[in-house]
Amino acid sequence: MSFSTGGLLINESVELARLHREGEAWDLTLARAMQDGLASLPKAASNRRTLREIRNRIACLSAAEREFLTDLADRQEQHALLWVAACRAYRFVREFAVEVLGERYLSWRLDLGQQAFEVQFAAKAEWDEGLAAISPSTRRKLGQVLYRMMREAGLLSADGRIQTVYLSPRLKSLIVEGDPDGLEVFPGGDTG
Repeated sequence: MSFSTGGLLINESVELARLHREGEAWDLTLARAMQDGLASLPKAASNRRTLREIRNRIACLSAAEREFLTDLADRQEQHALLWVAACRAYRFVREFAVEVLGERYLSWRLDLGQQAFEVQFAAKAEWDEGLAAISPSTRRKLGQVLYRMMREAGLLSADGRIQTVYLSPRLKSLIVEGDPDGLEVFPGGDTG
């Protein structure tokens, strides 16, 4: 549940993916990114935390997905790939996408207020001591960041309504190659 930093962090994510050399340890990429000042937050600790967060996400993408992200994708496709990366990196985010976004979309209950996060979090916390131990303020922050990521990825409108994200055939193929069930993190699955 360390996704409490920023949203999808698209610019920094694309730059870190570009900086990474295939076969290189991610810690070396991270060290170069810190040295190059890839994240421009006022404090070094914040930069480190943000870059670690980004690394955790984009390391979940295949080499082909990272290449698509940096060289071929348009902005909407970059957002979609970074949403996929967040869903792969964080079980809670994936489960929220499938169990809440997907189910509400299929039942045409398209308004997604903050209470949906609270209900899902409480249900998961009943079975997970780590989630149960998270403070109310951190839980609120996690909810805010998750909703921000969903808006940035195009899954939620500005007024909190679930939307279909249309994916190109090439992007769909890449996602499924990386994870056969990968399209389920988008409302409507592969309808787009």
